[in-house]
Amino acid sequence: MDERDLATALGSALGAVTIEGLTRLSGGASRETWSFDAVGPRGSRTELVLRRDPPGRPSEPGAMSREARAIAAARAAGLAVPEVLISTGEPDLWGTAGLVMRRVAGETIARRILRDGGYRRARQVLVRQAGEFAAGLHALAVPGDLPAPEPLAGLRTQLAGFEQVSPVFDLALSTLEADRPPAREPVVVHGDLRLGNLIVGPDGLRAVIDWELVHAGNPAEDLGWFCVKAWRFGVAAPAAGLGSREELLAAYRAAGGADITPGELRWWEMFGTLRWGVICMEQAQVHLSGAHRSVELAAVGRRVCEQEWDLLLLLAPEAAARAAGRRPRVTGAAQPAPAPHGRPTAGELLEAVREFLNGQVMPATTGQLAFHARVAANALGIVARELELGAIPTETGLADQVAARLAVANPGYFDPAPPP
Repeated sequence: MDERDLATALGSALGAVTIEGLTRLSGGASRETWSFDAVGPRGSRTELVLRRDPPGRPSEPGAMSREARAIAAARAAGLAVPEVLISTGEPDLWGTAGLVMRRVAGETIARRILRDGGYRRARQVLVRQAGEFAAGLHALAVPGDLPAPEPLAGLRTQLAGFEQVSPVFDLALSTLEADRPPAREPVVVHGDLRLGNLIVGPDGLRAVIDWELVHAGNPAEDLGWFCVKAWRFGVAAPAAGLGSREELLAAYRAAGGADITPGELRWWEMFGTLRWGVICMEQAQVHLSGAHRSVELAAVGRRVCEQEWDLLLLLAPEAAARAAGRRPRVTGAAQPAPAPHGRPTAGELLEAVREFLNGQVMPATTGQLAFHARVAANALGIVARELELGAIPTETGLADQVAARLAVANPGYFDPAPPP
């Protein structure tokens, strides 16, 4: 990325500036996020963030400009979002479409928000604040250029494009199609309202970010997505690991939102779980196809079994509970034997590389490289546990097969922690 081009683009908003500290931030499998400072001739410093399509992976034409307009409309309504300074829907400034926003101070890493003592007060208010934010967003006028996808038809089309079919996903889709809730008037839907996309301070919500999935749709979609188990990050509380579904619905109604029923919320929570599973499959396919080779995208593919498990918890909780009790207990610990190719064995080599990544690479790096080192170490753990378990017997039931895959991919997923 050319810092001079970036400085020139910012001239209309900030005047003459130079760029300092341009750093790729961790996370973001579909779009890149960069942090930097714009420094004026007298030393004034503006803290900024650039979001852009990864080079070689353009988004839908106009999507970035649409995202910028949605953020601007939310900000004009007094909602907690960053201020957009410039945006472009064409790859003419930094190689791809992108936008620049003022940087909002705070934490986005969900595990810290859910566990660190400094966010104890925030955890007490975030469910209410999320409900209030959703109500304010859903009260905005719906722009005519927002896409309005038909949710189940879209999932059906996406699933049809994969060679390997998930029986759990097929069952979930059939269940959703057979039990649709009544339609509601379309609203502006953020599309990815969850921990990870909230900037949080000790006092609570400071900004909602990552608007790439904004669209027109059912207001319960944002609330259901907020409750998807994947976004609880190992904590048991249903609403983002922070509180109850009832608390979220009450806050949304009190702020002027629609009277969403628990049944509607459950339907959209199931829909969101299936949707995230399909997204995991798509992201893995981007890596496997060679379109964008990425250890992060590759690892996401092994999260599909997490969504299969979460769907089983919603569709057949008793069968899931029995399968959890019978699941294989694998550790991935290195074994010195058998050693048909000599020592170190395959498991011992995996252990050595994981120790290198965790003990040397991660402490010596920051940002995207440190994040990818952690992802790579986790991927090696999956391989070690798969070597230990071996093949999954095909004669076992569906829930047992999913439980075995999950025991390999993420054994800690079975036992969520109580709310802090």
